[in-house]
Amino acid sequence: MINKNFTSDAKNVVDALANYLHESKNGSHKVIDQPTIFDIVNDLDIEPLLESGGLTGDKLKNFVNQYLKTTTKMHHNRYMAHQVSVPHPTGSLGSFIDGLTNNAMAIYEMGPGATAIEIHMINWMLKKIGWIPAPLPGAPKKPQLKSYGGGVMTNGGSLANLTAMVAARSAMFPYFWRDGNTGDVVVLVPEQSHYSLRRTIGILGLGEKNCVSIPADEDGRVIPNKLPKLIKKLKKNGKQIMAIVGNACGTAAGLYDPLDEIGAICKEHKIWFHVDAAHGAGAIVCDEYRYLVNGIENADSVVWDAHKMFRTPVLSAAVLVKDYRHLDNAFTQEASYLIHDKEQPGTDQMMRAVECTKSGLGLKMFMSIAAMGEKGLINYISSRTKLAIEAAKYIEVQNDIECPVKPETCILCFRIGKNDQRQLEIRKKLLKDGNFYISTTDYKNARWLRCVIINPDTTLDDIKELIYEIRKINAELGT
Repeated sequence: MINKNFTSDAKNVVDALANYLHESKNGSHKVIDQPTIFDIVNDLDIEPLLESGGLTGDKLKNFVNQYLKTTTKMHHNRYMAHQVSVPHPTGSLGSFIDGLTNNAMAIYEMGPGATAIEIHMINWMLKKIGWIPAPLPGAPKKPQLKSYGGGVMTNGGSLANLTAMVAARSAMFPYFWRDGNTGDVVVLVPEQSHYSLRRTIGILGLGEKNCVSIPADEDGRVIPNKLPKLIKKLKKNGKQIMAIVGNACGTAAGLYDPLDEIGAICKEHKIWFHVDAAHGAGAIVCDEYRYLVNGIENADSVVWDAHKMFRTPVLSAAVLVKDYRHLDNAFTQEASYLIHDKEQPGTDQMMRAVECTKSGLGLKMFMSIAAMGEKGLINYISSRTKLAIEAAKYIEVQNDIECPVKPETCILCFRIGKNDQRQLEIRKKLLKDGNFYISTTDYKNARWLRCVIINPDTTLDDIKELIYEIRKINAELGT
């Protein structure tokens, strides 16, 4: 009965999702609608279902259809708000498979297939960066090198940044794990970094005051030639520098820091070099845009989010290190029911991660890319970047709208007029209407409307329609 119900229920869910995908892509529904939580809970009959159970058959069918009505339509061509992927449908099936099999990857025996795919995807990323991955357990023996690259997949870039900073702390100050913070350790972070890096500094107990901003140019890029003076000043004041961070790319406007120059300075001063490529890792795989990440191979650690520009369902991120030993040595744990002498043909991933119970994050990434192929993936990333650049050129010739900077990735910032509050009011009206979904950001001491052109179906015509709608709203709001 269970199998029969599952087959029927699964078909109903897949049918509902297929219809949802079709309607989202053809624009027959608004891209965003925001009823109250109270209304959603009531419309979904959550309390009665919790009491009575029996979420199968027509009950499940009705619930799924109603639930889908409450979702933001990520596959809608006018979804352009945030750095969250429009997942490839095949990649989404990876989430389905992982959910049912539930092979939690703390130790190899709990998820051999999930572990194997994750390690292969880690190695795929390591090779793209220019690092040498370790041989797969069980592979034919080859001459051993002194060190190899390594990595682990985590639930999001924030956790990946935290993991990378733990690795940096272990490499630079091995005594920290036992003795704690001495109070004189700092991390140098670009002004345009993702907020998770500053939060990481707080979580590690280093103190927010010890998160030092790196001097930047007018566009927000790190100015490398000012780093040596800053390093000298900090050391003179008794500070120990744990790491220097470079953006690939910045969150607000999507600009890349000069990684090659930052890396050379880190090497000279023997400081850990971390690159946050959560969003901008697409440039790593595209020959056309590879120049934007020149020098990334000289980093000690890199964060790479597959759930941004690699069309992978959330969450699927990786922290990658040039030397696997730095990640292996980052954590110390004791759990006799998991960690003991044993023979196994694979690797325990929990030894490299903050998490213990890990899901099959590599499976989603693999299935998404395998559906497109590398060529299809590259074409997608390239097309989104080119569209942002084309849209900026279109805006440049408008009299009432301006861009603060030429895009280097799929992030496009612009505004109408000079009033910061007006940009927020325009977005508020757009969200209320629900026909477009965009974000805003502070950049260059001003408020800008912000599009992340991440949907494969978004066109220049959609951008033009958005501009038309913004002008209309601006006129309605008056002076």
